Amino acid sequence: MRCVEEFETVQRLIAAGVNDCAIARQTGIPRCTVRDWRLRPPIRPRPVGTSGCGSLHEFAAFPATAYSYVLGLYLGDGCISRCRRVWRLRITLDNRYPGIIGRCCNAIDTLMPGQHATVMKQRKQCVVVSHYSKHWPCLLPQHGPGRKHLRPIRLEPWQEVLVREATEEFIRGLIDSDGCRVVANDRGVRSVRYHFSNRSEDIRGLFCAALDELGVPWTRPRWFEVAVYRKAAVARLDEFVGPKA
Repeated sequence: MRCVEEFETVQRLIAAGVNDCAIARQTGIPRCTVRDWRLRPPIRPRPVGTSGCGSLHEFAAFPATAYSYVLGLYLGDGCISRCRRVWRLRITLDNRYPGIIGRCCNAIDTLMPGQHATVMKQRKQCVVVSHYSKHWPCLLPQHGPGRKHLRPIRLEPWQEVLVREATEEFIRGLIDSDGCRVVANDRGVRSVRYHFSNRSEDIRGLFCAALDELGVPWTRPRWFEVAVYRKAAVARLDEFVGPKA
């Protein structure tokens, strides 16, 4: 994360006609970052009193795999709330699946190096994986008042880039939070299928778009549910999702 002063210094040098290599040498900022700021300047910090953290985030440098997985989990069963001077990310998970809980913690720790997610037991066989940071509203701009299905959910352009780089992890995060893998018996024939349920039309649309990106066919058995039935499609999801464990 870069401070505002660094960004403004680079912008002054760009305006003065200095090339990227020279700016990198003068400021110590990587040339790729200077290039990104020249082509796609990051969003300036929001005014004091808003949820902006005052930092300039290098979104392109985020680890796509960890970020896309955390984003999927958040859209499924996550929330962000104010806690004094910072924000708290909470993701509710089933405690029967320690593998998913561990994967969630590892992804958050990768996204926030030097800090560690915590796991708190809740009632009804649930745990809450949480992490405190002033940056969560910037990293997950889908945060807002009220329930997700009652407000628009749209990805920012930089999020779309990261999700395209790690589409499998995005789908995995959505299924690990709000989906399931079912082994059914259809008239004596073993049938495996995936289901994803969410009351938000926008979130279901993001899930379907990610499946389309991988060429995985899907159906809508109910208005709030997306299902994957075909053997080849199920086999494709099994490559990176598989049974919850």
